Amino acid sequence: MSAPACISTFDVVDGQFEAYNSQNLSAFCAYYADNAVLADFNGAITADGIDAIRTRHEKLFSDFPQNKAELLARVVIGSRVIDHERVARTPGGDTFEVAAIYTISDAKIVRVDFVK
Repeated sequence: MSAPACISTFDVVDGQFEAYNSQNLSAFCAYYADNAVLADFNGAITADGIDAIRTRHEKLFSDFPQNKAELLARVVIGSRVIDHERVARTPGGDTFEVAAIYTISDAKIVRVDFVK
């Protein structure tokens, strides 16, 4: 089932970002197409399909229950959204930065390429 066509690419990525930070796995996965993939930028696919994405994030949320991403910048260009994020697995712990390049089709995320 597709989301309404009126939802913007910004809203799709923003909704999954909020679901990620609240660790709401069902809401998070609802923003992804069944055949979505996660990949390293110009590299290997690290999760292929919604079941793999769900499994990956279920473990992440279990291993790091206080994990949070801070949005540093967001750029929307057509069907792509590029987020620059700072992630902390634990409050006050080490952080790392990532760029996530989201590709949106039919109001769902179909691909995310991560630059680390």
